[in-house]
Amino acid sequence: MFKPLHYLCILLCLQSQFSRSQVILQADGPEGMGTYELINSVLAPGYDAIEVPDCNHGTFNNGASTYPNRHIDEIFDATLNTHVFRFHIHVSPDNDRCNGATDRQRNEIKTYDKSPENLKGIEGETVVYKWKFKLPLGFQPSSKFTHIHQLKSVNDAYDSMPMYTFTLYSSSGGIFTVRYAEAGSQQTVASVPLSSLLGHWVDVTETITYSNPGAYSLVINKVSDGSNLLTYANTNNNWRHVVPSGGSINDIYIRPKWGIYRSLDFAADLRDEDVLFADFSIEENPTLSINQSKKNKNKISIFPNPTNHTFHINETIPHSFNQINILDNLGRHISSQTLTSNTLDVSNLKKGLYYVEFKKDTTTVSIKKFIIN
Repeated sequence: MFKPLHYLCILLCLQSQFSRSQVILQADGPEGMGTYELINSVLAPGYDAIEVPDCNHGTFNNGASTYPNRHIDEIFDATLNTHVFRFHIHVSPDNDRCNGATDRQRNEIKTYDKSPENLKGIEGETVVYKWKFKLPLGFQPSSKFTHIHQLKSVNDAYDSMPMYTFTLYSSSGGIFTVRYAEAGSQQTVASVPLSSLLGHWVDVTETITYSNPGAYSLVINKVSDGSNLLTYANTNNNWRHVVPSGGSINDIYIRPKWGIYRSLDFAADLRDEDVLFADFSIEENPTLSINQSKKNKNKISIFPNPTNHTFHINETIPHSFNQINILDNLGRHISSQTLTSNTLDVSNLKKGLYYVEFKKDTTTVSIKKFIIN
């Protein structure tokens, strides 16, 4: 079930005969739902998409009255004129997800196996990831690694090695790198001086086609004036579908991660940091997807649209969903129901734009836009 969301919506926009799915995660401020609750409601509804060191640092006070010890909170940013996510990391006592590791620490959000299918990159898909981030002036990365973003495969033979990472190093006066791994080892494929990013909001657009050969492009611009800080593209192997013993190729997918994940091997060189993130977007084009093409044999349609009292539901594969949620035009949950027929009564809704979400257990099957006139 969806919880109330303020500046968040999950939309499925139709383009010609194909579908293109976009999921947006935006901060709604301290007066909205809790930050962790907001993140989870988008990236893994009903589950936990957050890896934080809270349980090892319960005395941390971020200044919030409701959740003072959380390592991700929300603040208003005057430059963007909106609320943003603030990720806290402390040299001590923060660790790696409270698992006792002493050589590294992390504070990250992710998609994973509990996330909706349209948040998992699969073979043949083209996915566009967009977000903004700001590193503070004086940011001190580790000489070993400080990751702020990863595209990581799951359930393949190389899933311990991210395919792409944004990694910061203290070498050369501070450097921002893009690193790529086709198999079990990474190489730097693009870099810029870290000083060009510090103290500025930057806008990231990362586009990848998950195939071999695939396509990858990255554009990072400064928000203040639109100037380009880094542009990079390749046609590498972007689908490392090497199946481990006992595994299945159908279980392999790619997930994004954002946050701070850094080595503690040289902790004396680090400092406590607050890194800001905003406006996460995952937009996939499943029309090229080998796996998705099988799923798309099931089409759900609603008619008439617009309507003023009821609409009918048609599905090409019977029983493809077992729950319906009605959302307003901001993605806020209005009602849920289980249908006993193929007709849905919406006569209690006021005029306007709405969305109907079709779910099979915890998986979103489809989202359709409809209008009450």
